[in-house]
Amino acid sequence: MRKGFLVVHKWLGLITGVVVFIVAITGCLYAFKEEIQSLYQDYKHVEQTDAPFLTPSQVADIADSIYPAQHIHSINYLGKDKALEVIYYEGHTDTSELIYDAFYVHPTTGEGIKYVDLTSGIFRFILDGHYYLWLPEKIGQTIVATSTLIFFFMLITGLILWWPKNKNARKQRFKFKWKETTKWKRKNYDLHNILGFYVISIAMVLCLTGLVWGFGWFAYGSYKLLGGEKSIVYVEPDSPSLKGQAALPIHEMENNMDEMWRRMMLEYPNADNIEVHVPHTDSSTIYISIQPDEGTHYRTDYRFFDQKTLEEVEVNHLWGKYADADATDKLFRMNYDIHIGAIGGLPGKIIAFLASLIIASLPVTGTLVWWGKRKKKK
Repeated sequence: MRKGFLVVHKWLGLITGVVVFIVAITGCLYAFKEEIQSLYQDYKHVEQTDAPFLTPSQVADIADSIYPAQHIHSINYLGKDKALEVIYYEGHTDTSELIYDAFYVHPTTGEGIKYVDLTSGIFRFILDGHYYLWLPEKIGQTIVATSTLIFFFMLITGLILWWPKNKNARKQRFKFKWKETTKWKRKNYDLHNILGFYVISIAMVLCLTGLVWGFGWFAYGSYKLLGGEKSIVYVEPDSPSLKGQAALPIHEMENNMDEMWRRMMLEYPNADNIEVHVPHTDSSTIYISIQPDEGTHYRTDYRFFDQKTLEEVEVNHLWGKYADADATDKLFRMNYDIHIGAIGGLPGKIIAFLASLIIASLPVTGTLVWWGKRKKKK
């Protein structure tokens, strides 16, 4: 039986090794993105003043006067010592490219600071490799998700193969004994076996949280299996009062957007950031997301308000108010923060970084084990 698992483990590893290495090493490099970017993105920081924030409509007027051809997606308030972030976003289609840009504006003076293409840069390159292997999206995502699923089963077979047969074998499974041997093959074998054992639990968590994005059926099935009752698909509701009605005059919509922003600023005085989304259709709701904590996203409140009446519109999916989420909903909302280690703060990110580094080494040491045995047989 162990021989059968060894054959499965070996060939699955050889087939998916390159993909696992790329996904793991890019995940490792991406772990400290925020911390690294803060060292050189000085345009995001401004000198704090006591002057009041510009309202969303004022910011929109400034941005539209400079970039009239762009459609504003949202305006992100990050604090009085940070620039406002005006986001331009239009998803990729068969006839158009993805637009994902940011225009940074001083929060009180309205001075334009910098325009940034968020689809470029080293970390975007790393993320594209992590998600798609730098291939076309549909092809790359399928390969990554399938390889991740295979790697999860490899972890199980690896644990079975690692499991010691007796007490003497157990002593060799938990720590290195390199002083007793000079052979590189033995040292490489220990690196694969011992490091693989210590990282297996974290690797399984990284696999499962990654598969939530990789396969829709996996996300839906695991959510329902854990007792989830809501939809996992984000849908922005329409304004009930405007269904079948004429659109609001632009000045009235802007006034209402400003009013809801003021209410959220009062309701969440200590929020890390408040993002106001400009209604993208005549009947869309005024959508405002409030992230209470720096570095994590799972406790974010997603609020939707009728454009005309300003009454809150409730949703029956995961992306509503955090207070309305049950245990399963909260677990799924934590998925991203768990995957990158942010759920544990800086120590969590360090653990995720080291785990990803070890995972990236497993295909390398595993291939060397196979190559060494192959040469020995010859």
